[in-house]
Amino acid sequence: MNGAKIKGGAGVGRGSRTPSPRTRRAPPRRQTKLDRLIALLPVSGETLSRVLTGVVVMLAAGVLWMTAQFFGLPAMAGQEMAALAARSGFQVAKVEVQGLKRMDEMPVYTLALDEIDRSMLSVDLAELRARVMTLGWVEDARVTRRLPNTLVINIVERDPVAVWQHGGKLSLIDVNGVELEKVDGRSMPDLPLVVGPQANRETKSLQNLMEAAPALKPLLAGATWVGNRRWDLRFQSGETLSLPEGGPSAAAALMKFAQLDGVNRLLGRGIVRFDMRDPERFVLRMPPDRRTATGEAGAKDAAPGATPKLDKGAEQDERSPRPAAARTMGSGEA
Repeated sequence: MNGAKIKGGAGVGRGSRTPSPRTRRAPPRRQTKLDRLIALLPVSGETLSRVLTGVVVMLAAGVLWMTAQFFGLPAMAGQEMAALAARSGFQVAKVEVQGLKRMDEMPVYTLALDEIDRSMLSVDLAELRARVMTLGWVEDARVTRRLPNTLVINIVERDPVAVWQHGGKLSLIDVNGVELEKVDGRSMPDLPLVVGPQANRETKSLQNLMEAAPALKPLLAGATWVGNRRWDLRFQSGETLSLPEGGPSAAAALMKFAQLDGVNRLLGRGIVRFDMRDPERFVLRMPPDRRTATGEAGAKDAAPGATPKLDKGAEQDERSPRPAAARTMGSGEA
């Protein structure tokens, strides 16, 4: 037997190693219905995760905002900001009104007085504009801030086109019949007078009617809206022209009268009324004194296209100048 010693570990064979256990793999997870639905979406899982995170953040922000609203925190913050702006010099100290030509500016200033000494940030421009729009003269308005301390109110006025007589009162009106202000009968403006309960609403139709005979437009003193259906026109020389119903018929009759007046100079010859309500007749009504002097009837008929015949006194006045214009307040049809 050899005395050679075997060194420790030198004779350990390969088969003496401790076998390592095999790594076990986890069984694959079964796909749920939710997984299959997510797989059908045309976005990646990462994108979907971002979207869901954003939704959660928005919901949280909404809850916080609703809570703040419940406790009035935004209003308190707004008031504090307005007070801070006022302390910094951004406080309403002046009101400037622009665009006025005819209307009195004091009603506008009166409406804006509530904004004086308030913070520029706390002024509700839309509400102030709505108050200014209630004034009759105002057709449109714009309210702006001019920092640091001025409110600017720019106004577009309505244009007066006539004086409306109704219920024993006189009112200045625009083309749409809006009442602008009351009128003193002792200081009438140089505008036509329209008479009748609904005459103000027909002012635009009257203007369109007078466009059919522009030569007669400067001679018009006023008009009466009769029976809510037709016009009686009163001229500055004192005569009245009764027109038929309906816009086209009235315009045709007025054009015919303008042609006859251009040829025969009907206006200014002492005739009381020209009646063209019947398209088949043209009636001229004379004043009572001239009927007595001439022994004629009160009305004369003429064919629509013919020249009306007048008495000799009227013929003598044909070359005389027309009398000066006289403003009178009209009345309704008898």
